[in-house]
Amino acid sequence: MARDRTPSRRRVALLAAATAVLALAGPRTAAAGPPAALSGSGAAASGPPAALAGLPRGHDVSSHQERVDWDAVRSLGARFVYVKATESTDYRNPYFGRQYGGAHEAGLTRGAYHFARPDRSSGARQAAFFLRHGGRGRADGRTLPPALDIEYNPYDEHHKCYGLNRTRMVRWIRSFTDEVRRETGRDPVVYTTAHWWRACTGDSHDFARDTALWIASHGTPDPGELPGGWRDWTFWQYGTEGALPGDQNLFNGSPDRLRALAHGRGPRGD
Repeated sequence: MARDRTPSRRRVALLAAATAVLALAGPRTAAAGPPAALSGSGAAASGPPAALAGLPRGHDVSSHQERVDWDAVRSLGARFVYVKATESTDYRNPYFGRQYGGAHEAGLTRGAYHFARPDRSSGARQAAFFLRHGGRGRADGRTLPPALDIEYNPYDEHHKCYGLNRTRMVRWIRSFTDEVRRETGRDPVVYTTAHWWRACTGDSHDFARDTALWIASHGTPDPGELPGGWRDWTFWQYGTEGALPGDQNLFNGSPDRLRALAHGRGPRGD
């Protein structure tokens, strides 16, 4: 997923993280981009896999995509977007309001996401910060559930799981998702990779029942094996480059089901 701290720090950290991921996982591992070197095959897809091309297309953006022509994005086929709102408890995307509002005005279903920093503070505290600064979206038929982006530590190659053991990581994620649910009444979305989830949560099955999965797997014909007891994916980030600004995504369902999710029903429309 897009991160937007200072460029020099980000470049160094991402190169280190890419090396660590490739060494751990080999060619099948998928970690959220950018850059493409963090994806499963090192390839950045230019369009959705042919077998799934009929699914609703979307993308995710951060401050790296400062100015987006949302009407053009809509004309290119985008139907939804996730916008980065916050990271840890000390960073807010300075363009969030413009991006989030612009997407809405162009008719896209939009949602907000938070980039997790479990080494900085509790899950509940970061969730509260996120909800205060853009994450509190109403189930109004146009707003997707709040999303948690949790993946390899891009800032420290020696602490890929942010210094937390698997038990503590599961507790951290649960603290975040419970706070979101308590404050909004909505079941959140979790963005991750299968490899990170296995390495850092022990492939926990604790979230498959009450959170939708946003899986990252780049340059592959399908999302592959899913983590943690999830039987299906809701969103799939399949590439870091393409026609739409930012990372490229698909929704696993019909446009009606996408609207149902934005109305507060489950990802399968129930």
